[in-house]
Amino acid sequence: MAERPLAGRRVVEVLATSAGGVGTHVRALLPVLREAGADVGVCGAPATEELFGFTATGADFTPVGISTGLAPAADARAVLQLRRALAGADLVHAHGLRAGLVAAAALRVPGGRGRSGPRPPLVLTLHNALQEGGGRLRGALQALERLTVRGADLVLAVSSDLAANARRAGAPDVRVAPALAPPLAPAQRGRAEVRAELGLPDGRPLVVAVGRLHPQKGYDVLLDAVSRWSGRESAPLFAVAGDGPLQDELAARIAAERLPVVLLGRRSDVADLLGAADVCVLPSRWEGSPFTAQEALRAGTPLVSTRAGGIPELVGEGAVLVPVGDAAALADALEHVLTDPAHAAALAEAGRRQASQWPDDAGAGRRVAAVYRELLGAPAAGSR
Repeated sequence: MAERPLAGRRVVEVLATSAGGVGTHVRALLPVLREAGADVGVCGAPATEELFGFTATGADFTPVGISTGLAPAADARAVLQLRRALAGADLVHAHGLRAGLVAAAALRVPGGRGRSGPRPPLVLTLHNALQEGGGRLRGALQALERLTVRGADLVLAVSSDLAANARRAGAPDVRVAPALAPPLAPAQRGRAEVRAELGLPDGRPLVVAVGRLHPQKGYDVLLDAVSRWSGRESAPLFAVAGDGPLQDELAARIAAERLPVVLLGRRSDVADLLGAADVCVLPSRWEGSPFTAQEALRAGTPLVSTRAGGIPELVGEGAVLVPVGDAAALADALEHVLTDPAHAAALAEAGRRQASQWPDDAGAGRRVAAVYRELLGAPAAGSR
């Protein structure tokens, strides 16, 4: 009989509001944890279940209102909700600082059970660096970060820079564990069909960006780079797939400056878009283990990205990297790929080679299951 090292164990995954990588990562873990025998629960914003379908894996879902921003009254309610939801948990895994803060607070309430002491072990995965504010706000966020990482038994960081930050903040045990994107569903349409939908004539290049319309993603810098092509008849079309708080601001600038950019909104056909693209661009100010970069390299789509956060260690030689915030360097790199077919082909091949070295999502899930087994000690009765 196959080994089931987590049989008899109740594991609860906790996340804040998510519309992208964090929710996708949690969703990918669940089948592996179920195969390891765990009784799995997920706690998070109701919209996350609607978007990612955690219960379709056999996990149960409890709505807990954990937001992405500071909201003391809402946080207090979330702590109480989560305290009830964690009753009977053997291990809790929080994803992101917001979820980790609420989980640590909920577990500090006496009455829980765990491997030792009054509570179950807490694992915290850091997916993102602090991006908000300055002055007092940033100081408050950094204090909360220290409190959160110190409250976890183990911190998993998706990139080395996040791991270093957690160690400086006093985390007792930190390990690097990149969040790997699950494979995209195969493309449903060919290159010509996608380009026709976008109104592209033969020979006009297509540059695709995928990601939330948020300041972290650096779309203002991308528009600065795109202005190089403004007014050119042969300008590439820049298609951005994603939604978010900068939608109206970006749309207004694109219209005012007559930039060759189209905002596609949130899309479910990323594989189709990457297959039709001449290059994928990732202009972010910071990233940990970005799914867009992984998807581009797996698809063999040449990638031009900023040298931000965990991107260099993720992509290796499989992408052209430019400094964060440098619009001129970004434009130069894109133009080189678009005008040099040999360079583009070599870059695509290097990307495929790099991607072939990554474990699949099941392998990444098994690594997490092994961490749980380590923290929980000997498997419960009936683990085989």
